[in-house]
Amino acid sequence: MLFHLFYPLASNLKILNIFKYLTFRTIYAMITALIVCFVLGPWIIRKLEGLQARQVIRTDGPESHLEKQGTPTMGGLIILTAIILPTLLWADLTNVYIWLTLFIIVGYGLIGFMDDYLKVVKKNTKGLSARQKMFWQVLLAGGVAVFLYVTPGFNEMLYVPFFKNFHPDLGIFFIPFVTLVIVGASNAVNLTDGLDGLAIGPVAINAATYMLFAYVAGHATLSAYLQIPRVVGAGELAVICGAMVGAGLGFLWFNSYPAEVFMGDVGSLSLGGTLGIIAVLTKQEILLVIVGGIFVIEALSVIFQVGSYKYRGKRIFRMAPIHHHFELKGVAEPKIIVRFWIITIILALVAISTLKMR
Repeated sequence: MLFHLFYPLASNLKILNIFKYLTFRTIYAMITALIVCFVLGPWIIRKLEGLQARQVIRTDGPESHLEKQGTPTMGGLIILTAIILPTLLWADLTNVYIWLTLFIIVGYGLIGFMDDYLKVVKKNTKGLSARQKMFWQVLLAGGVAVFLYVTPGFNEMLYVPFFKNFHPDLGIFFIPFVTLVIVGASNAVNLTDGLDGLAIGPVAINAATYMLFAYVAGHATLSAYLQIPRVVGAGELAVICGAMVGAGLGFLWFNSYPAEVFMGDVGSLSLGGTLGIIAVLTKQEILLVIVGGIFVIEALSVIFQVGSYKYRGKRIFRMAPIHHHFELKGVAEPKIIVRFWIITIILALVAISTLKMR
């Protein structure tokens, strides 16, 4: 809104030319998101406490988690507000990629909200069934995939890091591939959200990494020089990524150990889906496996654990996702969290290095 309000006035007041600069708007989207978190965060937490929206802790989990019983959840509402408002204020709202990303943010946020609301407010322990959640996730992601497939100018090629001349055309398989990326990223982040600050830290790091890739993908000169796919208009996604970084840091203020609030499915499903759609729009889907390596490991640990127990009758880990395995081995929760952050930073640096290794 601010972009559309002030930039047209730049011809009369030159200082307003600053609104045309993507870097300026990205930085202030980040700052705005931080301010929204700090201003609205305490108020939303009080409202969640008033609604008795408190986390129910599994009795079969680590004993240290029992003290978390009663901590407010659904704090993802803070994050979503802190992403959506700055995006509407600072982004170019004529950009279709902005609206596609907001569609996933809001859509997946609603899925998570309904699940959380049924569980913690209505005291329906089942919430939405896994089948119901998957149906809506696939429907929303599939809708975006079909839209991109029929959109002129958006190619269906798959770009692989380290192999600059290898980019197969997926054709019609682009639709299930995009659906898999968005749904997979959403659920992987959801599985990671099991310790205080464990998910939001890597999400912020991933968003910061994709902020760089979005800017480069939308820049004709830089994308040509670095030999990465040019996506006209993708640069504007840096504003959303900036807002995600600010929202992540702002939420971490309340979610760091010991947490005052948990994000719940309303936050984790939405944030994961957002990373997925941004990876698709910047044509860096494979890179998400690298920079989002922690999410991949967490998801795989659950898949392997379930598969092993079903077919072999034995568990691989003491408990899955894998962060609970380390807890049961006696590693302190804060140490697990910080180590996972460090790993994510290293993976982000590896991902960024691919800019020159093509």
